[in-house]
Amino acid sequence: MLETLTRGFTAAREKLSGTRELTEANVDASLRDVRMSLLEADVDFTVVKDFLARVKQRALGEKVETRVRDASGRLLRVTPGQHFIKICEEELTRLMGPVEPTLASDPRGTTSVVLLGLQGVGKTTVAAKLARHLSRERRRVLLVAADVQRPAAVLQLQQLGARIEVPVHSGAPGERPAEICAAAARRARDEGFDAIVYDTAGRLAIDEELMQELAEIHRVSAPANTLLVCDALMGRDAVQVAKAFHERLPLDGLILTKLDGDARGGAALAVKAVTGVPIRFIGTGEALDRLEPFRPEGLASRILGMGDVVGLVRDFEQVVDQDEAEQDAERLLAGRFGLEDLLKQLQMVQKLGPLRDVFAKLPMFGKVAEQVDERELVKTEAMIRSMTPGERARPQIIDKSRASRIARGSGRRSKEVRDLIGRFGQMREMMAAVGGRGGGLLSRIPGLGRGAGALDPSALLSPAATPARREPVRSRSRQKDKRRQARRARKKNRRR
Repeated sequence: MLETLTRGFTAAREKLSGTRELTEANVDASLRDVRMSLLEADVDFTVVKDFLARVKQRALGEKVETRVRDASGRLLRVTPGQHFIKICEEELTRLMGPVEPTLASDPRGTTSVVLLGLQGVGKTTVAAKLARHLSRERRRVLLVAADVQRPAAVLQLQQLGARIEVPVHSGAPGERPAEICAAAARRARDEGFDAIVYDTAGRLAIDEELMQELAEIHRVSAPANTLLVCDALMGRDAVQVAKAFHERLPLDGLILTKLDGDARGGAALAVKAVTGVPIRFIGTGEALDRLEPFRPEGLASRILGMGDVVGLVRDFEQVVDQDEAEQDAERLLAGRFGLEDLLKQLQMVQKLGPLRDVFAKLPMFGKVAEQVDERELVKTEAMIRSMTPGERARPQIIDKSRASRIARGSGRRSKEVRDLIGRFGQMREMMAAVGGRGGGLLSRIPGLGRGAGALDPSALLSPAATPARREPVRSRSRQKDKRRQARRARKKNRRR
């Protein structure tokens, strides 16, 4: 996601590594890489020009504090390169924000949302995702099928509504979209719904008929939120579409879909600067839970390769039981963590979405995220499921013969089983060491203790992507042979 942007800022950071001061020459050289990546990402030229001018002005005009104290009072050294990246992060956040974190409600307390957009951008799926998001906030949601143009649009929304257990209001055959929306608004008032999402029709291009229909829907429904759904893969065209809609209807925000498939990111960076309309939500997958509130600072941090820990913790909190997470964190940081616990974490990680997206939110793991193979989760789970309860609790008892049996049961090779045990042992020792320092840093992050083991690269990635591993566990027969040889050596010494 957004690899083009990340590549340019990474090159700029590397050029400034080791420099003792920011000069016009080295700042210009670094900004050259940033400029190329922004233009390749299909960001509007005027936006690029203004962004680079602000970064350069601050980089050369601000005094760099090379020694600062953190929250705990420790003295830290800050390099000019780090100061430059901090400026870039702040300017990226400013470019995309600010964003109101919650949807507006009318005087009665009802959160109503009308979704607009061209055909094919995913409005119907987004309507279901948004309804699921509101349901998690303990809202009673009603979906409205106002798209009578696209074949099977009503049926699709009804099926999605059934999956998330949200009722869908649809009109009679021949009923106009505005009439459907007016009837749905009355139903919401009469039946006590406090959230309503209208799914409207789209066109292949903006035309007068479409805009008149949307204007009529907007008039009869009087929504508290009017959101435009845009496809991130459209790049600069998405910005132009948002501009055209905003000139005809008052937009409160955008929902940017398919951001996980966008390597450029031009729409994400430029749409707020060009139209003045902020991004409110982003879609990062096809699953109905892959819609998240947009955080400019989180995306800016990911673009710069620094991850998004806040976003990751929020994702964990949605799928993790807090009490169970704290218990797992204590066992993990004490080194009392078995393969049964790892299996539970693997199942939990799969609920978070694509593993690459999870790794991309971890600091310093941006490059590793591109090398992650989703199939490794399936392989690891198969091997663990082929073990007995005793072997999962005490992996150290798995000798050569047991590894062969596990390999046959999981369809893997014996060496893969032994490698998994070795990496798991290394991970457990490392986490126990982390837990022993200062009370355990990871235990202070809600939910992360439960996922830290499963997310550790040494437990999931291929051996080539992990640090040097310790020696595999010796089999019982080899240990017996070694003890027998030691006894023979002692007997020879006595005879002498």
